[in-house]
Amino acid sequence: MTRPDSMQLLREACEATSQADVARKLGYSPSAINQVLKGSYPDPANILALVEKEYRKEATINCPVVGPITPAKCIEHRKRPFAATNPTRVALYRRCPSCGGKP
Repeated sequence: MTRPDSMQLLREACEATSQADVARKLGYSPSAINQVLKGSYPDPANILALVEKEYRKEATINCPVVGPITPAKCIEHRKRPFAATNPTRVALYRRCPSCGGKP
């Protein structure tokens, strides 16, 4: 679920760094970020949800595996590839796709 001011968060993040940097952090192309900013992206809900998680630092997510974490940490866990290096990482890999990072 995105807040109405997600677009403002996206604008501020792009002004603070660049559209390319924001795109890298969110896992999208710079052109997708540009289209969202211009209002021509077909369905920006997923991108704006990631903006909320990455840039709204005061929010926390109750991760079912590791407990309360920041939205940025949640995204980091979700993007990691499978590696059986420890039980927590395996549990995160299995649980993250169905969790969705809900606060």
